[in-house]
Formats: sequence, C-alpha cells, structure tokens
Amino acid sequence: NSVSLGIISGLNRTIRASGNNGEMETLNDVIQTDAAINPGNSGGPLLDLQANVVGINVAMVKGSNNISFAIPINGTKVIVK
Repeated sequence: NSVSLGIISGLNRTIRASGNNGEMETLNDVIQTDAAINPGNSGGPLLDLQANVVGINVAMVKGSNNISFAIPINGTKVIVK
C-alpha cells in the first residue's frame, strides 16, 4: 500500500467528467485536491491527517500536474450503507 500527500484546494466544486466509454457526467459538490491520483485509483479513500476518510477519489484532470477530485464521504454514506 502507498499514500500520497496533498492539499485540499477546493470544496463544493462542480466538474464535467468523462468515463472510459466517453460519456460525460456532471459531478457536484466534489473536493479538489492536488494529491496524486492515477488511472485505476478511483474508489480509493481521501484521508485527512488523522487517517479519517473524508472522500472517495473519483476523477483527475488528464495532462495536469495533480488536479484530482473526490466525492465527500458524507454523500457516500447514504449509498454505501
């Protein structure tokens, strides 16, 4: 296992993202971070310094220098129960 260090640089962002099949979707209220998230890391946790899960990694900006996005954990707790 490995961990990347990063800074949360934005909250409540709205982005347009494309999946592997090329379909676009809008993601609302996501967390922006500069933690390195690579293809295949979607679904991994975004942790705070106390190792609490604060989000689920879902997207990255291709060709950027570590601009990534996560869904806040409170929004996922309803779905995952």
